[in-house]
Amino acid sequence: MSEFVSGARSAARGPRRSRITAITSGKGGVGKTFVAANLAAALARQGQRVLVLDADLGLANLDVVLNLFPKITLHDVFTGKSTLNDAILPAPGGFSVLLAGSGMVEYSRMTPEVRDQLQKVIDEVAPRFDRVLLDTGAGISDVVLYTVSLADDVLAVATPEPTSLTDAYATIKVLAQTQGRRVVQLLVNQVRKPGEGRTVRQQLQLVIDKFVNPGLDSPVRLDLMGELPIDPAVREAVLRRQLLLQTMPGAPAAVAMMSVASRLLAET
Repeated sequence: MSEFVSGARSAARGPRRSRITAITSGKGGVGKTFVAANLAAALARQGQRVLVLDADLGLANLDVVLNLFPKITLHDVFTGKSTLNDAILPAPGGFSVLLAGSGMVEYSRMTPEVRDQLQKVIDEVAPRFDRVLLDTGAGISDVVLYTVSLADDVLAVATPEPTSLTDAYATIKVLAQTQGRRVVQLLVNQVRKPGEGRTVRQQLQLVIDKFVNPGLDSPVRLDLMGELPIDPAVREAVLRRQLLLQTMPGAPAAVAMMSVASRLLAET
């Protein structure tokens, strides 16, 4: 894992305006791609030029969430069949996307070729936007860890479920030990009552303080960016393949997402 650490993030930090945030999770099914798409729309509403890059290279589904049918994907850019400019598409919600292909077995592991191509793409798009969101895969595969290493910030998405919390802890531990991450932003999705996100953050922080921080040169801190309530409007938007912020901007989850975007801008 260490080969994906020290050089990647520093190499990606050339002259640019954008802030790169990796949106990741310990397990699938916690709403990570939904968060990436709607957070991009919320940031765009606040005047930001935003690009979402679908970095789940082998199991991409950002196009499904946004109801897009791309003719050109990152695969075409990586193989030289198309230019990067042709692959950047406008998305509903006022932001741009770079979509990946799904079912590409060659992207299930991080080869030197994929690593170099991915870093080249991010280096090229970064100066064009205020914010670049990397929608990573779930877990701690070498592809996910390398993608996260290219980001300035990490936003971990978790739910209050025990399996999600366990996997979120494992992910944060690996990022702290292999990438030197000392601040990880946390978004708690599908909360049942107000304040549950704070409780989840406290639980995770206690476990990190007990089992991770004693072995580090400086402690890891979880920064709660917000919580999204369980909201029937979310399921309806997902089934319709529409952005919640566009179709139901007054829904509780949409209002909460705008607050997350405001917090993200304030933090940086």
